[in-house]
Amino acid sequence: MEEFNMEVELNEEQSRLFMKIEGRLDTKTAPELEEKINKMIEQVSSIFMDFTELEYISSAGLRVLLRTHKAMKAKKGSLVIRGANEEVREVFTITGFSDILRLE
Repeated sequence: MEEFNMEVELNEEQSRLFMKIEGRLDTKTAPELEEKINKMIEQVSSIFMDFTELEYISSAGLRVLLRTHKAMKAKKGSLVIRGANEEVREVFTITGFSDILRLE
């Protein structure tokens, strides 16, 4: 059975966190992403997530995005999702996340 993983590349610049997320954001990998975000969230005003290489997102991944969005909004910050492919965008549309999250 093929193993699906997620790679996260972090880059912080002037209170902005840039995250490049590759692979699958699912039940197995969502806690890892949330942990990385939680370690950084207090010191940043904006989070930019590059989903160009994200192949799949599950409800667990969506929950992480929603919690991050709410936390950033509470501190007058922002969460921006960039480069989501057709399949990921479709998940955002079906779930209504495209109305909540800022997609570029």
